[in-house]
Amino acid sequence: MIGDEIRKKRGDIDDSIRYADKFSALGTEARVRIMRLLLSAHPGGLVVGDIQTELNIPNSTLSHHLEKLRHEDLVTVRREATFLRYAANTETLRDLLGFLYAECCTRNQAVNPREIVWTGKPLRKS
Repeated sequence: MIGDEIRKKRGDIDDSIRYADKFSALGTEARVRIMRLLLSAHPGGLVVGDIQTELNIPNSTLSHHLEKLRHEDLVTVRREATFLRYAANTETLRDLLGFLYAECCTRNQAVNPREIVWTGKPLRKS
């Protein structure tokens, strides 16, 4: 029984580390914009040139951001002839949201699950 509790705590710590890295990858305005654009183009994704045109991010900077997102498995990439096509990895995003949801909406009920849907309105300040 004590062994199970230790394993659960160790698993919680491992999950926290893993998800912290994913949240960190989303920690810039440019990467959030990239993710939103890729989600709007789901499931087909976009080639790098289209992302660059839409978001007006310099190529070298865009490459850095896309690599960070890819490294954390938040986006997928596939080669099409001479182009790279990026798409949001919805499985990873589902896991990330599930991690948050489990804490805030099931275990301690800090947030009412029915209030989670974003309507496009600015966040309310407390």
